[in-house]
Amino acid sequence: MMKHKGGIYLDIASPETQILGRMVSHVTLPGTAGRFTVLSGHAPLISSLEEGDIEYTVGGVAESVHIRSGFAEVLDDTVAVCVQI
Repeated sequence: MMKHKGGIYLDIASPETQILGRMVSHVTLPGTAGRFTVLSGHAPLISSLEEGDIEYTVGGVAESVHIRSGFAEVLDDTVAVCVQI
């Protein structure tokens, strides 16, 4: 993975399909140990996810994707999420 200028690359996929792949300014995830927000420069992290909304901001506009469960990896300004919808 590589560092991205100007934000975080958010990649959300399920076993069936690619759901989202775009640059965002931040993302908030429903971790099983509690919700957490990832900003540019975040430390590497792997977390399991529970049912809830993945919330992210693109160009000042808040958007979200509802998930049933999943896992997230944060590394080098990339958030890769594998989910069940």
